[in-house]
Amino acid sequence: MNIESFKVFCDLCDTGSFSRAAEASDITQSAVSQQIRNVEKQFGVPLVDRSSNIFTLTPEGLVYLSACRDILARYDSLGTRFRIARGALDGELHLASVISIALHNLPPVLKQFRKTHPGVEVKVNYRKAEEIYSAVRDGHADLGLVAYPKARPGMRAFTCWQERLVLVLPPGHPLSGKRPITLNQLQGQRFVALLPETPTRQHLDRFLKKAGVKVTYVAELDNIETVKAAVAAEQALSIVPESSIRQEIRQGTLTSRLIQADRMWRPMGAITRRPLPEKASLLEFLSLLAPRAKALLPLKTK
Repeated sequence: MNIESFKVFCDLCDTGSFSRAAEASDITQSAVSQQIRNVEKQFGVPLVDRSSNIFTLTPEGLVYLSACRDILARYDSLGTRFRIARGALDGELHLASVISIALHNLPPVLKQFRKTHPGVEVKVNYRKAEEIYSAVRDGHADLGLVAYPKARPGMRAFTCWQERLVLVLPPGHPLSGKRPITLNQLQGQRFVALLPETPTRQHLDRFLKKAGVKVTYVAELDNIETVKAAVAAEQALSIVPESSIRQEIRQGTLTSRLIQADRMWRPMGAITRRPLPEKASLLEFLSLLAPRAKALLPLKTK
């Protein structure tokens, strides 16, 4: 077997014709048949259902076709991978991200990528979650970064970070303190929250409803940065990712408390088109995210 034989088999399956597959590779029709028989003999399985008058693959043939396409895709991407190995990347990489990830989780990855590949211009657009899914699906963004990433038709998703959700409150609030609070202590409290359609808000709404806890929403905003400002202005509470309030904690403008409950973590990650575009800068950027995904997926609330 060689690369050309894989291509011949794919051409045969795409056209359903031995003669057209032979013409595409500039070989004889008998050579096409012989290549298939050689594979069948080597593995001891039939690839083509010869009992049918219509060209049909056997289950083994479908497996072999998938393997051929995978091998050809990897072979075709070698030029891209060679460029990655040489560090000779250029062009533009378009990212779409929710504000909280762009400001608090993305910077270390961007810094490392830009240092290694200065020839690539990375453009980050701050968008809402649904806008990000649409941008990736339509090809306007190479990569999307969202909370609670989910695979959709034609798209794949994976988690890169898992971050603790904490209660944030203004200094001097009656619930201020060092010990973790229980969900019951939130009953009836004034809350600032993200908009109802955001994944983080939807998760928290389900979580509080399951616990039988009702809060009063005094403001609903479209990103965590404005939520934090509203917490101080309204003298209210909110639940946000821990990393998003580190600066405010240091400055003393906000304080936080752990919540004594399971599932107080927010998964954050990436979405891409499927199949993954063979774009050198995208593949390299994903390679920087992959170790984080592997390291952080097992995290559990203690």
